[in-house]
Amino acid sequence: MLTVASDIDVLTRFGRALADPIRCRILLTLRDAPAYPADLADALGVSRTRLSNHLACLRDCGLVVTVPDGRRTRYELADARFGQALDGLRTAVVAVETDRTCADADAKGCC
Repeated sequence: MLTVASDIDVLTRFGRALADPIRCRILLTLRDAPAYPADLADALGVSRTRLSNHLACLRDCGLVVTVPDGRRTRYELADARFGQALDGLRTAVVAVETDRTCADADAKGCC
């Protein structure tokens, strides 16, 4: 049964997905075009087993979906707006200093 997730749940899932560099690379690759797992593994230089685990996480987060294609399964973003969100986040983060996570890191003792 599908339910509508709360805003907090949605952001938490998106954050969990973006917390790993491989998952970020998968999402950025799928932003450009749907892909098959074997092709993704080759393009990203990771094992198929490792890729499978990351794809499962992205599916569980609701960010990617599988599309049957004959005997194969293709992956794509669950919603095209995720690609736009990734672009927005990527360009917004470019303005942040590369040696810190937040602007007040020294004062706050964080990051």
